[in-house]
Amino acid sequence: MNSGIIEVDLHGMNVYQAKIKIDSQLNRAGGAVYRLRLIHGYHGGTGIKNMIEDEYGYGRHSKVLRIQGGSNPGITELVLREL
Repeated sequence: MNSGIIEVDLHGMNVYQAKIKIDSQLNRAGGAVYRLRLIHGYHGGTGIKNMIEDEYGYGRHSKVLRIQGGSNPGITELVLREL
């Protein structure tokens, strides 16, 4: 794990379990954390990725500044603050 980035592996979870895990990590993220890297995969469908965009995009969560694609299609990053 890089300093300031929390990686959250969501493989094997359903949409409800993934949301609970993401919310938990957001609540525990302190001031030093500027990104949550959500590893959801992409071969099993897009349910979790769609949920992330619906629940955390467009100013819907007070801690999330914006959503950004990761280094591959199976990763989505929640930007909590600019570095």
